[in-house]
Amino acid sequence: MLFDLTDLRLFVATAELGNLTRAAERQHLSLAAASARIKALETQAGLQLLQREARGVRLLPPGEAFLHHARLVLHQTEQLRDDLLEYGGGLRGHLRVFANTTAVTDFLPEILPGFLARNPRINVDLQEKPNAQIPRGVLDGRADIGIVAGRVDTLGLEAIHFSTDRLVLATSRKHRFAKRKKISFAETLDEDAIGMQQGSTLQTFLSQITDNLGKRQKLRIQLGSFDAMCRMIGNGVGIGVVPESAARRNQESMQLALIDLDDAWCVRERYLLVRDRAALPIYAQALVDTLCRHYAEQQAAPES
Repeated sequence: MLFDLTDLRLFVATAELGNLTRAAERQHLSLAAASARIKALETQAGLQLLQREARGVRLLPPGEAFLHHARLVLHQTEQLRDDLLEYGGGLRGHLRVFANTTAVTDFLPEILPGFLARNPRINVDLQEKPNAQIPRGVLDGRADIGIVAGRVDTLGLEAIHFSTDRLVLATSRKHRFAKRKKISFAETLDEDAIGMQQGSTLQTFLSQITDNLGKRQKLRIQLGSFDAMCRMIGNGVGIGVVPESAARRNQESMQLALIDLDDAWCVRERYLLVRDRAALPIYAQALVDTLCRHYAEQQAAPES
């Protein structure tokens, strides 16, 4: 089956708009030419992809499958074009990473500078995504590597465990919870809280927990980084749930008290998601190895 990129763009536009006339206009085609192209696609596929209706068109099940692959092909074509332009400027590799909030704001800023210094001709396109969206991005080819934490449907991708993330409650040292060793998240919901920005992985996760509890956090302010959260918490504005690594990094400078959460969900395993580790480009494999080695060395450090 041979497909023209114009045909694929037309089909995607038709599916998105639900209207062949408007899709033809978007692709600068006449309606007759667009209709002929769609019919040719269906002839090649040997299946009807669209149901023509009075007010437009509707995707049939084979059309849904065709749409998924058409989007993937078009996206990879754009990536190829962009990569070739960068290779022309001397670049040897372009690595796309979808990662959750903790990865983007907490540990990758510590790890990536060394990786990029050792690989000066590699670029990394790092995008923050909610945990649930990351596997789909890797599966669809929009990302080479995904970084997730906790229970996530990996969609059959290869999952490489590289570390364990623990969430803790951070308070100022003057707060009434400060002397507690353990606390349940439910006990904290009557207190003023500091949170991450709306849509961040952690805040979305905590919102799901509070929904299940039938309550809401009393959020006073939402911020874009864990360090900013810790600064607000240390100044007594409110309490907050943060990754233990960020909390300990700021514990002394921000005068924080850290209390363990006794909820089972506070311990979240971290995974790198890839389509096929053995098929990764050398530079992508290098980043996987860097992350795994970083945390293996951290775990071994106290024993040495």
